[in-house]
Amino acid sequence: MDTLTILEFLAAPIVASLIIAGIHAYLGLHVVERGVIFVDLSLAQIASLGAAIGVFVGLDPNDPSIYWMSLGFTLIGAAIFSIIKGQDADIPQEAIIGIAYAVASAAVILVMSQSTGESEHLRDMLVGNILSVQWTEVWITAGIYAAIGVFHFVYRKRFLEISLDPAAVAARGISVRFWDFLFYASFGFVVTRSVAIAGVLLVFCYLIVPSVGAMLWAKRIGPRLAIGWVMGGVVSMLGMYFSVLFDLPTGATIVCTFGGVLILMAMARPLVAPAR
Repeated sequence: MDTLTILEFLAAPIVASLIIAGIHAYLGLHVVERGVIFVDLSLAQIASLGAAIGVFVGLDPNDPSIYWMSLGFTLIGAAIFSIIKGQDADIPQEAIIGIAYAVASAAVILVMSQSTGESEHLRDMLVGNILSVQWTEVWITAGIYAAIGVFHFVYRKRFLEISLDPAAVAARGISVRFWDFLFYASFGFVVTRSVAIAGVLLVFCYLIVPSVGAMLWAKRIGPRLAIGWVMGGVVSMLGMYFSVLFDLPTGATIVCTFGGVLILMAMARPLVAPAR
């Protein structure tokens, strides 16, 4: 298969990956600054639990109701995470996130074990297959993420303040829990949509790796965001190209490509900008 044919085949998946990488690179900056690294995995598993229960009660795996079921469960998770957050909390937020991930993962396994007739379809839905994405899904996803992007742009200063210094925001009488719920709820919309397209592992990679790579090379938020966007887009295209060229699993190939590029970025940094 020549390069032009591969690119034509990958047109819709590439656009989808660029859209996913764009929103996740931004959200990843907040997640890394907040120190809640596994919130993406946890919300993704909670969304998966909603989908699994939807299939268990008789919904078709391709029914749009599955998405709303997943989203409803994700919003419940967002509410729990925002309630736990606070300067007076006795339980670390990361502990709650880890517990939620473990319980949701176990619950998904239990529900799938009882949904034998649809277990294969459910597994495909949870793992994701970005190569099979259609243009209709791409444009719907772009519309949802554009709306969320506008919301975060309007309130960008408030979200950034809470991510960097929640104690100072709380000292001004602002409800950190309320704004945390808005953050995690909007984050849940993104995760629910992304997981259905790309799967849990790849979505986690989109969220964390570009942000970590950007932190190696920039201190300020603007440059970090730019580096994250470029890294997410370029690595996505490379990973999908390698996947088709060498007939490899797409999600795993993109994740490994992200890991390889991150290692190269870490190795190159001391050579270009020695640590002070």
